[in-house]
Amino acid sequence: MFSEPRSGRLAAWGNALLAGLISPDDAVHEIVGDDAVHRVEGLPGESAPVGLTLGLGRLRTLGVSGLRVALPAPGHPLGLSGPPEFNARAIDAEEAVICHGAAFGLVPEVYEAGPDGDVHVEVVWQVLSVREAPPADVPSLGEAERELAEGLREATEVLSRLDVSGSGPVAEAAIDAYRARAERGREVLAPGYPPRAVRVLELAQRVGLLVSLARENGHGGAVSSAEMGARTEALRPVERVARRAQVAAYNAYVEERERGAR
Repeated sequence: MFSEPRSGRLAAWGNALLAGLISPDDAVHEIVGDDAVHRVEGLPGESAPVGLTLGLGRLRTLGVSGLRVALPAPGHPLGLSGPPEFNARAIDAEEAVICHGAAFGLVPEVYEAGPDGDVHVEVVWQVLSVREAPPADVPSLGEAERELAEGLREATEVLSRLDVSGSGPVAEAAIDAYRARAERGREVLAPGYPPRAVRVLELAQRVGLLVSLARENGHGGAVSSAEMGARTEALRPVERVARRAQVAAYNAYVEERERGAR
């Protein structure tokens, strides 16, 4: 099932912390979410992993003034700027956080431990050097909003025509339930983000959930290889649009600060 990327939580609430809009304890609570613990490894001057509170503080002292998100996939280094070693780690994890103000990036390593029924998740953010360059293929919020509206309409039409079970009332009910859980549990974005970023992220999450449902519900009514291939082709571009929009939304805080500084 579609879920919020950990890199998105780290960037959004980390940005709010760096801006002095929330306390360190509140930031860590929101970033960790349902996980057991997050640590940061590879910080300059630290020989062992440190807690998230200390890690974020150390990044600030190293010159980090903002955090961006990358959500890459094979063949699509979305939000990355290199070097190849970092890109490869980020693509393998399918996400990363890129620091603004200092040439560092963070890639999550996720570990599960405990018996069945009582599994807890621990996350270690590996700090690596990155290339200071414009991130790849990140749209503006306006571009992302337009792409999402068109992509959602086209994908829904194609999936409905193929009788895919992720495109009808079942999907709508799942989306509504997902949004209700999100509204009860956490804000969509942290304080300091523009309202348009919130709108774009909400729609991107809706599109991402639609794609997830369509993939998880088997082949629906598509019984021939041609029909299954058509569904895959319908999902691929809209999934790409949803990832681009999520990155645009999470990165809006840093982008706005940069525009204001010019």
